[in-house]
Amino acid sequence: MYKVTVDTKTFIRFWLVILGFAAVGFLLFKAATGLLIIGAALFIALAINPLVRKLAKVIPGKGVKLPIAIAYLIIIGCLTAFFAIVIPTIVNESVNFAKNLPETVKTVSNGFGWLDDFGRSIGIEHLQTDIVNNVQNVSSSIVRDLGANFASSIGAFASFVAAFVLVLILALFMLTEGPAIVEQFWSNFKGDPQSEHAHHVFNRMAEVVSKYVSNALMVGLINACCTATTVFILALFFRLDPGLALPFGLITGVFSLIPMFGSFIGGALVALLLAFNVWGAGLAFIIYTIIYLQIEANVISPKIQGKGLQLPALAVLAAVTVGVYMFGIPGAIISIPVAGCIKVLIEEYGKTLRPVEDEKPEEKPGEKPAEKKTDEKKLIAEKA
Repeated sequence: MYKVTVDTKTFIRFWLVILGFAAVGFLLFKAATGLLIIGAALFIALAINPLVRKLAKVIPGKGVKLPIAIAYLIIIGCLTAFFAIVIPTIVNESVNFAKNLPETVKTVSNGFGWLDDFGRSIGIEHLQTDIVNNVQNVSSSIVRDLGANFASSIGAFASFVAAFVLVLILALFMLTEGPAIVEQFWSNFKGDPQSEHAHHVFNRMAEVVSKYVSNALMVGLINACCTATTVFILALFFRLDPGLALPFGLITGVFSLIPMFGSFIGGALVALLLAFNVWGAGLAFIIYTIIYLQIEANVISPKIQGKGLQLPALAVLAAVTVGVYMFGIPGAIISIPVAGCIKVLIEEYGKTLRPVEDEKPEEKPGEKPAEKKTDEKKLIAEKA
């Protein structure tokens, strides 16, 4: 029987290492919200950077603060317009649906007189009236609880707004001071091949995020314009408010930023909101959504994004699934560029493992290949 003895110093070091890892994990867990805010700010800064570069080419002068300020005004204006237009529209349509639901059910059920006959056969008198009354009670409770739910969610919404403002401020500092800090950091490692390779990898990852976000925003803009046009045309044929075209277009445009399923979710939501008013309009928009999704998948996305990140469908689905379960909808939005960055790391690491072939001297056309050099002693011997 073997007996293992451990001295006191080794025992103490072992447990200190365990406690150190536990402390680091606990601190990371406590700072998870702050780390997420910093990560979101970095993502937004990389997303805005292409717009800043284009504005810098148009605006005369060498300063970068004015293009950054203009880009920020554009982003903040778009976000303000989105929340000011979309949220009131969704709330109003939901309230109108809850109020009109009993009358709609009553109108529809008038053509189903067989409900009372079926109810009597199973021992329920006035089944049709009972269904209408229950629907009316449910809709009344929805309208009554809507105000209470809205009041209880004000605190959560205020926290979200504060975090989002902090993200925008951090992204602003990253855009203004980030490039200088990055260049100063990499200047400390000039001449080191490994550091230069790491700098190259960092630039590739930043380019992946910027290109993906720019292309995704372009696809979302096209989706929003097509939806707004379709809703406006439907308003001419059905009893709809033409003013719904803009907010519904913004809804589908934002949801299309979610990879793979975002366009379908946005289209289904708009169809549901249209059905609250006129069910025929909702059905027509569902048909439009199915047709548009085929065009987007086969024409729009390949044309704008090209081959994109060259990720297989399985990798995309896996990344989106992990992102959704980790961080919800924001995780789904950033999952694809993160997967693209991981792909860059794998590719660059694979290059470092490949053996470097001996470079052969270039031969100019018309020249004979250089003869091999003989040993100096052999030449002396031959002359002698």
